[in-house]
Amino acid sequence: MPPNDIRIDARDWSLLAVLSIFWGGSFFFNGAALRELPPLTLVFLRVALGAVILLPLLGRQGISFPRGVAGWKPFFVIGLLNNVVPFSLIVAGQTFVPSGLASILNATTPLFTVMVMAMAGEEALQARRVAGVALGLAGVIILRGWGIEARTGQGLGILLCLGGALSYGFAALAARRLLKDSAPLGTATFQLMASTAMMAIVAGAVEQPWHLAMPGVATWLAVLGLAALSTALAYIVFFQIIRRSGATNVMLVTLLIPVTAILLGWLVLGEPISAREIAGAIVIGSALIVIDGRVLRMLQRVG
Repeated sequence: MPPNDIRIDARDWSLLAVLSIFWGGSFFFNGAALRELPPLTLVFLRVALGAVILLPLLGRQGISFPRGVAGWKPFFVIGLLNNVVPFSLIVAGQTFVPSGLASILNATTPLFTVMVMAMAGEEALQARRVAGVALGLAGVIILRGWGIEARTGQGLGILLCLGGALSYGFAALAARRLLKDSAPLGTATFQLMASTAMMAIVAGAVEQPWHLAMPGVATWLAVLGLAALSTALAYIVFFQIIRRSGATNVMLVTLLIPVTAILLGWLVLGEPISAREIAGAIVIGSALIVIDGRVLRMLQRVG
């Protein structure tokens, strides 16, 4: 695994940008699909279809399935912490809070990850990284606005989204310890397969999806986008970055997600960009520079 304070190279910065697009789309897809599907059923479809999409690629890459309980155990742990718990909590939270606020709460993930890694003794609690993450979170708030509305269950929705962000922090720790030598494609596929088995039980027991009316075409397109882009492809990129640049660095993607969402709205939908959004993006960019550390060290040498 990467050392504790590894810097992110240009390739992984590019991959983080791609991942932010994939995961940023999940808030849109969730919002569209939740109009006709209950939260746990949506999560089940997301992980199940994601696994189906990735399965044919395993044979082409010569990746074999894990053997026995011991072989599958790490993927069930990762699937629980990286899919089942956070997906369920965040999707449930989005039934109480708007997508903009959910994305802000999701941006607390790097802060939780830094804390979890430090408490577990995996990475030193560096003041520079904590300050950078806090600055980035402030930038997200500036960029998106608080998004607080008078909604029933608003407090519960916030707690659910924060619980999902915390779960991602523990998932990063588990991935660092349990999946040191696993190929990104295999890790992505096997964790989704494990998540599918768990979500089938949970969704079946709580929501009994077989009794639901058949969703419309728009909902199925949202589910397909969620499974293919925000899950299958996203996790291949995710585990590639985590192997190269470390668990804490990959979670910086949650700071980039609001920026890419606004840029996509501008490029694809022609939505205007406000001065507040520009200011927020500048603050987030400054935060990433602080976290990376190279520019600060160069300035120290010059000074």
